Amino acid sequence: MTVYVNRDSADNFWVDNLKKAIKTRAARVCVIGLGYVGLPLAVEKGKVGFPVLGIDQDAVKVKQINEGLNYNHDVSDGDLLQLVRSGSLKATCDYNQIKDQDIIIICVPTPLNKHREPDISSIEDAATEIMKRLEPGKVIILESTTYPGTTEEVVLPLMESTGLKAGKDFFLVYSPERVDPGNKRYTTSNTSKVVGGVTPACLDVAKYFYSQTIVNVVPVSSPAVAEMTKVFENTYRAVNIALVNELMMLCDKMDINVWEVVDAAGTKPFGIQTFYPGPGVGGHCIPVDPFYLGWKARQYDFPTRFIELAGEINIQASYYVVNKVIRALNSKEKSMKNARILVLGVAYKKDVSDYRESPALTIMRELQDYGANVVFFDPYVEALYGYPYERVELDTGELSSCDCVLILADHTNVDYEKVVSCANLVIDTKNATKKIKTGQKKVVLI
Repeated sequence: MTVYVNRDSADNFWVDNLKKAIKTRAARVCVIGLGYVGLPLAVEKGKVGFPVLGIDQDAVKVKQINEGLNYNHDVSDGDLLQLVRSGSLKATCDYNQIKDQDIIIICVPTPLNKHREPDISSIEDAATEIMKRLEPGKVIILESTTYPGTTEEVVLPLMESTGLKAGKDFFLVYSPERVDPGNKRYTTSNTSKVVGGVTPACLDVAKYFYSQTIVNVVPVSSPAVAEMTKVFENTYRAVNIALVNELMMLCDKMDINVWEVVDAAGTKPFGIQTFYPGPGVGGHCIPVDPFYLGWKARQYDFPTRFIELAGEINIQASYYVVNKVIRALNSKEKSMKNARILVLGVAYKKDVSDYRESPALTIMRELQDYGANVVFFDPYVEALYGYPYERVELDTGELSSCDCVLILADHTNVDYEKVVSCANLVIDTKNATKKIKTGQKKVVLI
């Protein structure tokens, strides 16, 4: 590995060169991690004229991209194919190609380990590969969700171990992704982008880069502020979802329709933002980010009791749904053991294929442990890889043969009238059947 000696005058040289390259679209962009965040980002940059290289350890994904085959619902099939055919977007597993790139964006997964502690090993691995090939004049952007301090405590020391200096020889920033899968209104280009640089020069270059494709770029004073912004946004949602999930369980005890309560409260024009109850929380952000924040807070001997309680309530909501199924079957004089239960919707939210951290996985496991025969249908999920559940079709025969249909995701392209008409019992955790006028006696709301 070459060790570079810093030149104090290099900052203006590299900043000016990078801005010229960004403006003319000569800057080469590398996206590490081609998942739910990385691929849409790569396509977005390619669409405005940047040559884009995607790096991923999954050889299957790399092959699919290079063949123009799309696997992400937030990316247009036509856009991907056009970029690949024009040579604007390529994918590889080879980190050595980093040497030819100007702007390197890290979009790798950051899950929790079995102890619900942050696992940033993928960030460390990606940063190490960059460090081995780091040369002057490169911009390094971390977009992966992580705890406040990661950029400056983990990534920065690795990069500066080469002898290069942040803000002079290379430019390091944190800019959290804000992708909302399935959201047609707010996309990468029209969602405000928060950017925090290690130095003012780092911020300057990154802000200029993002402003080429994003309507509103929001600069903040440091990477730690940007990192905290990300985990706060999703912790805010987790806490409010927990509040309404707790209300859901109380309303069940009091025989009050929680959906009617929430809708009525939502008519107040001030002081409340509507959140709806559900079977738990899923996806990569909301179930994960609060634990990142809580883990970091413990290093400062500061217990985040409110945040941790919210996490516990949202986990409890999934077990509440299982109990609801048991009670509903009992009311039909049916035991959970050997009951055939069709789970309708296993993705973590409506109209997406992502089932990471989906509450459906916990609920299905619990139902199976109670002896139920669990099958599923989801229009966006062809198979649950690594899980022992059969996918069935949502036809009349299947619906009528099941003891219970459990709605866990309210996909818009499902015929709920058919579901209610044909099923023996429907347990609706998303209020997806609210507009169905007939057969409501079959429907149990959470």
